[in-house]
Amino acid sequence: MTTINAQKVGLTLGAMFGLAHLLWSLVVALGLAQSLINWILKVHMLEASHTVLPFSLSSAVTLVVVKSLIGFVVGYVFATIWDKVQK
Repeated sequence: MTTINAQKVGLTLGAMFGLAHLLWSLVVALGLAQSLINWILKVHMLEASHTVLPFSLSSAVTLVVVKSLIGFVVGYVFATIWDKVQK
C-alpha cells in the first residue's frame, strides 16, 4: 500500500477545520447562531440552555487559528500512524 504525505493531510484537515469555524464565526456575526443552535438541539430532541455571545473579532480569529492548528496536528498524526501501520 502507498504512503500518504503527512503534511498534505495535515494541511487539508487543518483547512477543513478552519473553514468550518470561519463559517461558524460568520453565522455568529450575522446574528443567526442562536436560532441555529436552538434548531439543532430541537431536531436532536434535546433541551439545553446555551446562549451565543455577541460576535468578537479577536475570539473569531483565535477560534479559526486554533482549530486550524488542531486540524493540522490531527491530520499529521493520522497520516504518520497510517504510514507506520502500512509498513
